[in-house]
Amino acid sequence: WLPAWWLPAWPSTMHTLVFLSTRQVLQCQPAACQALPLLPRELFPLLFKVAFMDKKTVVLRELVHTWPFPLLSFQQLLQECAHCSRALLQERPSTESMQAVILGLTARLHTPETEAGTQPLCRKHALRVLDMTGLLDDGVEQDPGTMSMWDCTAAVARTCIAQQQGGTVEPGQAPLPVEVRVDLRVNRASYAFLREALRSSVGSPLRLCCRDLRAEDLPMRNTVALLQLLDSGCLRRVDLRFNNLGLRGLSVIIPHVARFQHLASLRLHYVHGDSRQPSVDGEDNFRYFLAQMGRFTCLRELSMGSSLLSGRLDQLLSTLQSPLESLELAFCALLPEDLRFLARSPHAVHLKKLDLSGNDLSGSQLEPFQGLLQAAAATLLHLELTECQLADTQLLSTLPVLTRCASLRYLGLYGNPLSMAGLKELLRDSVVQAELRTVVHPFPVDCYEGLPWPPPASVLLEASINEEKFARVEAELHQLLLASGRAHVLWTTDIYGRLAADYFSL
Repeated sequence: WLPAWWLPAWPSTMHTLVFLSTRQVLQCQPAACQALPLLPRELFPLLFKVAFMDKKTVVLRELVHTWPFPLLSFQQLLQECAHCSRALLQERPSTESMQAVILGLTARLHTPETEAGTQPLCRKHALRVLDMTGLLDDGVEQDPGTMSMWDCTAAVARTCIAQQQGGTVEPGQAPLPVEVRVDLRVNRASYAFLREALRSSVGSPLRLCCRDLRAEDLPMRNTVALLQLLDSGCLRRVDLRFNNLGLRGLSVIIPHVARFQHLASLRLHYVHGDSRQPSVDGEDNFRYFLAQMGRFTCLRELSMGSSLLSGRLDQLLSTLQSPLESLELAFCALLPEDLRFLARSPHAVHLKKLDLSGNDLSGSQLEPFQGLLQAAAATLLHLELTECQLADTQLLSTLPVLTRCASLRYLGLYGNPLSMAGLKELLRDSVVQAELRTVVHPFPVDCYEGLPWPPPASVLLEASINEEKFARVEAELHQLLLASGRAHVLWTTDIYGRLAADYFSL
């Protein structure tokens, strides 16, 4: 027996002996660089992770310069592994490490092919794809020593432009090309710069290839011009945000999107097609949009946030060639017949993610919604019901079918007029959902003063709450979780800190 104070304080992150040895080898960077040609190829992935983590920039640059495999993938190399449990992809990358990677890539591009025979194992000519996708994109300025996804993309784009402006080389002197895969965020300010980078990469030894495109507040003509520059074989997602295209604008853009035959995710917003006030042009544009949607063969996620789809969901979903696994219909003014159609459609039994936020589910929509839940129960992992006017009565009547969603991991109920009693009932009944990890719940109506009934969502989102009452609510919920053996389940009101899981991460 030993007293607790005698026991050593083990680090929270355990490392293997191979990891610790690798870290020691990299302490002297000049010696490590000299030793690289003598080290087994199998050590390069771990060498890269340690050098990236510890900001061993000299070694990191040389690793990229002499990389012995066709693929260098951040997603593979910076994830949690058998040697180190630290997942670097869940952190913003350091500026020093990212700059070292780009310098290594530049050095490789500036090495003529004729020198290949002088390099050990011809390692520098093995690299064909540098995959920099999957970097953390939290959109928040943090440590100035780290880089956002946009900063990383801009650094690569500048390298593309510089490489093209470097002039021509003699025949036989050109380096072998490298494809650099990135996720692009573009807005009015960055559009011209990214367009130039994409143009520069055409026919260049450094070829920029976009995996996920997110265009924010971009004019229609600029969006089309950008889509025309993207490689159709690489793109998996198009996300058009805050563009307010309407059906007319979308009818111009959609054929350019539809040429990406491997597209798996399409996220659109503000697509208006209200059958209650039809117009000839509007109907023609909507039919054209539907015809183009029928061209997608690999689409698995569709988001139509803030689009007026009342009574038209059947027309939209019937055009798709394959069942969806993720469907976001937030603030789409859905009618009972829309939900009934979805419940009967082939999509329901394949859904992993469903977002119905902003649709009033409290009245005639409640029964069709419950039928939809029943149809999707076997596959549903992520359910978002923010601001759906669900009070205790509606929630309690939905619990029997909700708890049949045995694989559910995330439940979002923020902005609904639920009481503490309703939340406690939900907590007790959800004990049977063994996979549930996160519940984003509203501030209980008990914690407001003088609340009108039924309270509009705007009141629940803006009115002040009694902090003392809410502190008691949190303590009681925590005790109930402990008593049920579910302390690992997060119950929170932090809707901004728990953003919806990305479809590709489900």
